[in-house]
Amino acid sequence: MPRYSEKVKLKRSNLEVTRFALGTAPLGGLFASVSDSEGDALLNTALELGINYFDTAPQYGHGVAEIRVGKVLRNVKTPFVIETKVGRVLRHVEGVEPEKWFPDAPRDIVPIYDYTPEGIRRSFDESLERLGLDHIDIVLMHDAEDYIPEAINNAFPVLADLRSQGLIKAIGLGMNYVDPALEIMKNTDLDIALIAGRFTLLDQVAQHDLFPYALKNNIDISMGGVLNSGVLANPVAGATYNYLPASDEIIARAKKICDFLKERDVPLIAAALQFPLRHPAVTSVLTGPRTAAELRSNAEDFNRPLPENIWSELEDAGLIEKIQA
Repeated sequence: MPRYSEKVKLKRSNLEVTRFALGTAPLGGLFASVSDSEGDALLNTALELGINYFDTAPQYGHGVAEIRVGKVLRNVKTPFVIETKVGRVLRHVEGVEPEKWFPDAPRDIVPIYDYTPEGIRRSFDESLERLGLDHIDIVLMHDAEDYIPEAINNAFPVLADLRSQGLIKAIGLGMNYVDPALEIMKNTDLDIALIAGRFTLLDQVAQHDLFPYALKNNIDISMGGVLNSGVLANPVAGATYNYLPASDEIIARAKKICDFLKERDVPLIAAALQFPLRHPAVTSVLTGPRTAAELRSNAEDFNRPLPENIWSELEDAGLIEKIQA
């Protein structure tokens, strides 16, 4: 069985997810347009490959990604795991500026942070409607770094109630920052966490405190942002790091890793995609390809055999931290 379609059972639920997951921000037109036909082809290719774990959010295209995901998945007969997020609700607002992240999103529909209990329930209900499903497997509190008390005291109790009703099977968070994520994890009863960009070839901070806590408390970790938004795909001038222009220092570091791997006939993207599963806390790796061809390429790189000693060589060269398991 290819590594990308290998399944693992989540520790706190009966859900089984593939090691490789599809992130759907590009389906909402992140940075560039994606047509309905391209979106359908991407989702159907994932299903063809045996990938069963799909991550989306109301923010992605201001509802567009959820609509596209639901249109395909609700007609699928084989089991799949759908994950979406709460913390923002979509509201009609007249005369807003064009959306910089999702330029093709509807101009009059805007995602607004809302961590009130009513906002969390509304976000969930509207996601159900857009997806066209009767339940959502995993719901994450999204980008809650500025709403930590609200996530703990408002959002989590609502989600826990939905979980008790069977409308949700697992509760988690989706964040880019380790410290606020850890604070929420310590003050709630989470099943899973999607952490973006914090355990990559360039940044291993998640393994210091967050991963040990997750292992001790049986919280599964999905790793997103493994290419750090682009620089680990192609470390050249103009590349992005954490969705902003990469500094000269970051580009130089990525280029050094790239050259080191190239000398050993290891593609940078293959190493970047496979790196997170080195840590026992990490269950799945999530990427956001824009096209079916890009997904197939990512899947091949995820499955590509790498030299057994490549990680220790990178550690010995001082290019990555040693694993702290």
